[in-house]
Amino acid sequence: MNVKDQVSEQEWQMRVDLAACYRMVAHYGWDDLVFTHISARIPGPEHHFLINPYGMLFEEVTASSLVKVDLHGNKVMESEFDINPAGFTIHSAVHEARDDAKCVLHLHTNAGIAVSVQEKGLLPYSQQSLFALASLSYHDYEGVALNPDEKQRLVADLGNTNFMILRNHGLLTCAETIADAFLGMFILQRSCEIQIQAQSTGVELRPIPSPILAGIRAQAEQVTRSMGGMLAWPGILRKLDRDCPDYKN
Repeated sequence: MNVKDQVSEQEWQMRVDLAACYRMVAHYGWDDLVFTHISARIPGPEHHFLINPYGMLFEEVTASSLVKVDLHGNKVMESEFDINPAGFTIHSAVHEARDDAKCVLHLHTNAGIAVSVQEKGLLPYSQQSLFALASLSYHDYEGVALNPDEKQRLVADLGNTNFMILRNHGLLTCAETIADAFLGMFILQRSCEIQIQAQSTGVELRPIPSPILAGIRAQAEQVTRSMGGMLAWPGILRKLDRDCPDYKN
């Protein structure tokens, strides 16, 4: 089945970008075998979105292998693969509640979980942390995400933020574009890594003063030239074109 010939040009581009996002997560070692997910909403009124085929490693995901489902988890296009119901619970909740959350990225990284179990969560120890702290929320652990009732509580906790730490569980970012969601996760994950490494020194740590945090939103736009993730995304695609061009298949 040639998927490219059966979908719109916009959907195919989204498939390529989403497959690229999976490959970059694998490149950085942020994947957890087959147990986390990145989803993207397809343009149009149908509220269909793409998610990874359950059982496929992130380094294997291609544009054609992504599974198209509706908000109830039903496949709306033929696919030999199924999806993870736990992953669907989290992603569908965010997509349904937030029109601006076109892409949702959820990971179980060591550093992210290590920060999630700390009572004070992410702390302003690095320049990177300030960008996440400017739009950060928390969601308490309720067990494996299979309970539909958890959706309402997760969405309420997320509010209008773009970064979330799921206690005892992992990290989540959402954004208008795949590029922005990836950049958000890059920043959040790096912030967690720095925090854990700094704490491991055992010396007294010096947080960034709170007045600096207050002005970080305007500075974030200057740093990315108001382009957000698209400033780095073309370079990411060039890297993948060199290293593993099959992601576009």
